[in-house]
Amino acid sequence: MATAEILIHNARVLTMDAAAPRAQAVAIASGKILAVGTLREVERFAGPETVRIDGENGSLLPGFVESHIHLFSGAYGRRLMQLATVAGFDALAETIQDYATANPDEGLLIGQGTPYDVLGDKGPMTRHVLDDILPDRPLIVMAFDFHTAWANTAALKAADLLQGRDVGAGNEVVLGKDGLATGELREKNAMMPVLHLRTSGGREMLGMSGLEPATPPTPEERAADIEVLKEGMRYCAAQGITAVHNMDGNRYLLELLHEIEQAGEMACRVEVPFHLTAEKPLSDLDHASQMRADFHSDMLKSGRVKVFVDGVLESGTAVLIDDYANRPGWKGEPIFDADTFAKAAVEIDRRGLQISVHAIGDGAVRIVLDGYEAAQKANGKRDSRHRIEHVEVIHPDDIPRFAELGVIASMQPPHPPGILDLPLEPGISAIGKARWPLAYAWRTLVDAGAPYCFSSDWPIVAIEPLIGIYAAQSRKPWADDTPDQRLTLDETLQAYTWRGAYAAFMENRTGRICPGMMADLVLLGGDIETTAPHKIPSLGPVLTICGGQITHQI
Repeated sequence: MATAEILIHNARVLTMDAAAPRAQAVAIASGKILAVGTLREVERFAGPETVRIDGENGSLLPGFVESHIHLFSGAYGRRLMQLATVAGFDALAETIQDYATANPDEGLLIGQGTPYDVLGDKGPMTRHVLDDILPDRPLIVMAFDFHTAWANTAALKAADLLQGRDVGAGNEVVLGKDGLATGELREKNAMMPVLHLRTSGGREMLGMSGLEPATPPTPEERAADIEVLKEGMRYCAAQGITAVHNMDGNRYLLELLHEIEQAGEMACRVEVPFHLTAEKPLSDLDHASQMRADFHSDMLKSGRVKVFVDGVLESGTAVLIDDYANRPGWKGEPIFDADTFAKAAVEIDRRGLQISVHAIGDGAVRIVLDGYEAAQKANGKRDSRHRIEHVEVIHPDDIPRFAELGVIASMQPPHPPGILDLPLEPGISAIGKARWPLAYAWRTLVDAGAPYCFSSDWPIVAIEPLIGIYAAQSRKPWADDTPDQRLTLDETLQAYTWRGAYAAFMENRTGRICPGMMADLVLLGGDIETTAPHKIPSLGPVLTICGGQITHQI
């Protein structure tokens, strides 16, 4: 009989296994769960070398699965100017000027996390506002969702954007009535000319474009990039996360992670996609197929293709079926139109790869669902588990299609306007009251049988799953006649554990606490079932175990 290396006892074990949903103790050996049950049942696996951990009546769960994350940019971004908690012109000016003073030689000053309403009732952000704060050095501040940025005049001139520029479908350098750029830059193609002004760093968005580094990184850069990834994984482990689904990447990122894996320093499991942009030919999917073939371990794998079909509601780059409520005559412009995306979906699916698509507006969601349906008709139905990321607005006709097509709704509880510290505007006005009932429609989709998982989209919002669980439990409708879209605690925990594992084809190896499953666990500092929702974020975690290895402990 095998002997336990670790025995966790005196815990409130929530196994996420319908056949045996609760237990008191868990034994671990050789990276897997050896036994689950009462202390008496599990104790017989203990030996003199067994490490015993007292759960102190805390909830013991399968390790959290972070199903939508930007690992490198999240970790690196913690070093940049942080604006998420800044409110008002004076506070913004002080933060920027202090950062500028501390970084006198930087060619471009970058801030991130900026709320859309950072100026309150003082009007929208423009280059003139930023000029009043910092007129003589290039400056860009990124919105918290990274889909909008604002640059000052110095940055726009240096990037040759002051007169505007065609930056491709779904992207925009916003122009004012005077024909000059207002400073607002919508989506990646509009921001990149400014971001290229950096004279140091420049690696904070590594992998976001899906392109390989233009020039081979130096040994020093490679070593620094590895440290950023290790720092990011350790930060994930501290939040109880044992697996992440990265939403950007390239082969270089996979190679860095493989080096970390070979050194035995992976603090969590990582899955990295191939990023198909509108500029890439479908023949580039050969790289996606090769990435899958080369990286397929339990700790590091590829095999998914990430696509953006639209942007975000706040800046008007999300694609809607009907006009924006606050912008008559505008529905948004898709990055991939319906025909182009359908052709891509058919080819990706033909290769046996999984697809995950950023689609926020109901028009974008329909484009994606139509593409997935076309792939099924062309290639035959299979267990593809294609995903739609965000699904922030959905048309009633498309609700049942998730279950019919087996499409996973990958959603983020901390994202709805008004939740936690997010502003209501401009989100709810862009959506419009007529669409509110089916905005962030978690309850509606789950009741319709849609497969689903939850995540943060870090660094867009805080990564902590406990904050996401609180958000899923505490969201309030925007109006009395708007349905309550909250899920139960059990449904929410499923979304952060086995349903996340299912979304990555890992549900038979992790996501539940059962004998033979990989030992991915998180111990909380209290009983989550008896804790008021607003106190859930304070529960820890106090212990994280990935593959039988302790990756975080307090």
